[in-house]
Amino acid sequence: MRDVAPPSTRQRVLPRNDPRQYDDLAGEWWRPDGVFAMLHWIAEARASLVPPADRPDALLVDLGCGAGLLAPHLAGKGYRHVGVDLTRSALAQAAAHGVTAVNGDVAAVPLADGCADVVSAGEVLEHVPDWRAAVAEACRLLRPGGLLVVDTLNDTALSRLVAVHIGERLPTVPRGIHDPRLFVDDRELVAECARHGVELRVRGARPELRGLVGWLLRRARGVVATGARAPRIVPTRSTAVLYQGWGVRKG
Repeated sequence: MRDVAPPSTRQRVLPRNDPRQYDDLAGEWWRPDGVFAMLHWIAEARASLVPPADRPDALLVDLGCGAGLLAPHLAGKGYRHVGVDLTRSALAQAAAHGVTAVNGDVAAVPLADGCADVVSAGEVLEHVPDWRAAVAEACRLLRPGGLLVVDTLNDTALSRLVAVHIGERLPTVPRGIHDPRLFVDDRELVAECARHGVELRVRGARPELRGLVGWLLRRARGVVATGARAPRIVPTRSTAVLYQGWGVRKG
């Protein structure tokens, strides 16, 4: 009898970076051993850059929020969490995790100027056709003194090798999820943010190796160790693959 892929992993053949992939993978978002597992690790690292809210009713706008993976890591920080995404199946899950869901394009966000104390743009800039438009929107949404937090993949040969040619052959990254032509040069991102009044600082990031190897071995054996700590994303000097950025909008 031939093997049949489980429904959660069975996909249509779609072009690279096609948003319909996220509907096909809707059942994977909250699986600890699923294809979006690394997005959970990165979300935790992104949330660590967000300080507790400094005023009542502070608003955090989460661009490309997906199924709301940032939400558990913001608990107790005092923000109203608004998530913007194109994929309705993901937004339904985000809403179930306490996110106020907004169906919209991150390059044309249907929210008011200066409404946000924090804007998060995590693992989204490398998926949009015009990342500069998304950055402009992120900065527009920030109030003076507001914080922008981003993470994305760099436009380098090493990033294309690691994230696409190697990464998409591992169980941590869905096949065809990236279009390397959309990867974002860190120097260009810093310059674009500066144009919009945000002085962005950047640093490299990567999974800590011991935890990653352990997770991959458990995944290969089909073991879901619910008590095991997920691999942490740790800072690194090199921004050549994955990098984080954070900066405050000038008043």
